[in-house]
Amino acid sequence: MARDLRGFLKLLETKGQLQKIDALVDPDLEIAEISNRMLQQGGPGLLFTNVKGTPHPVAINLMGTVERICWAMNLEHPLELEDLGRKLALLQQPKPPKKISQAVEFGKVLFDVLKAKPGRDFFPACQQVVIKDEAVDLNKLPLIRPYIGDAGKIITLGLVITKDCETGTPNVGVYRLQLQSHNTMTVHWLSVRGGARHLRKAAEQGKKLEVAIALGVDPLIIMAAATPIPVDLSEWLFAGLYGGSGVQLAKCKTVDLEVPADSEFVLEGTITPGEVLPDGPFGDHMGYYGGVEDSPLIRFQCVTHRKDPIYLTTFSGRPPKEEAMMAIALNRIYTPILRQQVSEIVDFFLPMEALSYKMAIISIDKAYPGQARRAALAFWSALPQFTYTKFVVVVDKDINIRDPRQVVWAISSKVDPSRDVFILPDTPFDTLDFASQKIGLGGRMGIDATTKIPPETNHEWGEPLESDPDVADMVTRRWAEYGLGDLDLKEVNPNLFGYDMK
Repeated sequence: MARDLRGFLKLLETKGQLQKIDALVDPDLEIAEISNRMLQQGGPGLLFTNVKGTPHPVAINLMGTVERICWAMNLEHPLELEDLGRKLALLQQPKPPKKISQAVEFGKVLFDVLKAKPGRDFFPACQQVVIKDEAVDLNKLPLIRPYIGDAGKIITLGLVITKDCETGTPNVGVYRLQLQSHNTMTVHWLSVRGGARHLRKAAEQGKKLEVAIALGVDPLIIMAAATPIPVDLSEWLFAGLYGGSGVQLAKCKTVDLEVPADSEFVLEGTITPGEVLPDGPFGDHMGYYGGVEDSPLIRFQCVTHRKDPIYLTTFSGRPPKEEAMMAIALNRIYTPILRQQVSEIVDFFLPMEALSYKMAIISIDKAYPGQARRAALAFWSALPQFTYTKFVVVVDKDINIRDPRQVVWAISSKVDPSRDVFILPDTPFDTLDFASQKIGLGGRMGIDATTKIPPETNHEWGEPLESDPDVADMVTRRWAEYGLGDLDLKEVNPNLFGYDMK
């Protein structure tokens, strides 16, 4: 499969997971409405070939299931994501091998890093057509407006590429951009993100910040850019590790930045520090419209694209959405890294209904009193992306954390709120969370739903109810004899909740 958007579209078509729509559709509200209904049904990716006001096809919902995300990452099953996470964990905190097998494993990882280094394409497909200066007109792009209350048209799945003006280190992020005029857009990023840091550095030196927006890239690169794992590796190298081979990069025409050579579109521009315009409101992943914020203004002086380019997009909102599916996949990648950071954690899960980051459920192999509280505190500080996790529920290792029934049972049967619930007030928080009393400042709650041991409790814990093992085996053997149909030993249908990828 070719490592670009077109190759992934062909793969989805081969697997019966791409629906082409030739009917005329409007990028204003209609495309998002159609896509949202398909997301709710777990439907295929969509390719709109007849879009009002533009000659360019629009692809959406390509990563609307975890299965399709795995395909984008050259994997067949979600459990393989943990193998990738183990590789990244080894790179993050390498340890001297104690066995020959460990040395061999580490050697394989280093070889993977060598294969993952990006290459250079001197005749890139993304520059088959070049448009400069006064000819630049962003209105010709099929930008969507997902919700009726949105302030305007947006870019959602563009790779926003900037560079540190001191070190030259690039940053690749996925940020929302709002169309402001035929050649300007505002970019909405949090102050902790790489692009925002680069802008502050440029401002200190009195320089403009160069920006490139790569649109319609290999979905695997989008996954790499959306992975905020604290490893001293570039997003390009991450993408190479994800895909098994290096990303081919091309030098931009008017800015000193590199972009994926097979991008469908590339927008090149600059930000003058201090030049801002109101951005928003827009529907966000919280399920509400966000506020209006003054955001940096990008002035574009060049657009390049492939011949007959395809525009890739998505939109935010209350789950399920494509971003929620991406978060579920990243959950699996994080797991080995988190185990390395917090040794007592057996498994962890971010429920999609909790926006895939607002609530974490972690299981531990409990060995001493107070360990659940320690694990919750360690979780909040383990990785930057957990800073905004509002609730952490800690359960014993025998609880299936992907089964809501078991988790609710553990909370209900093992928690005394006066003892097992603790709150950290006034911590830095998500500015999109309207539940906080003060925007950007909120509390966090930890819930210890583990079995209590002295001195956490001064009485004996009850014995858990269990079937007699001999009788249980006998019943299993005789099940067909009872005439009760096929025996399903699963405690919960994994498709019921859409998470249990075991």
